[in-house]
Parts: sequence; structure tokens; C-alpha cells
Amino acid sequence: MSISAKSLRFDNDSMWVELSDGRVLGVPLAWFPRLLHASPEQRLGFELSRDGLHWEALDEDISVAGLLAGRGDQTTKRAAAA
Repeated sequence: MSISAKSLRFDNDSMWVELSDGRVLGVPLAWFPRLLHASPEQRLGFELSRDGLHWEALDEDISVAGLLAGRGDQTTKRAAAA
């Protein structure tokens, strides 16, 4: 069975992802600078897909697999390695 995101909500410091298997993940917004610096309205402009979360306006994609593995934003890590 593939685990997917069922719903998403935010508070001042965290993103809360409800998964199809019943778990709820609380993830610090600091892990994802684009979301951290986005307005509340921009954060709500997400789409749920089979594999994760997508914000077209913010150019942000977060996979459920990455969240389960405890990975934050990989953009700066890739840029730093270059």
C-alpha cells in the first residue's frame, strides 16, 4: 500500500500532514524556507498528489517519502554541494 497525504494544515511554526495510514506528521516550517517565508494565503495554495504536496506559485514540491525519511528542503544542500 502506498502512503499518501490526505490533508494539510498549518500553524504559526509547523506544517501538519495527515497521511492515508492515519498518521499525522508535524514538520517545522523552518525545514522549508519557501513555506516559512510565504504568506498564509500562499501556503494554502497547495495541491495534494499521489506522491506528495505541490505549490505551483511557490515552486515547491515535497514528497511524502521525504517527509517520512525526515528530510527537509534539499535545494540549498544540492547548491552547496555544487
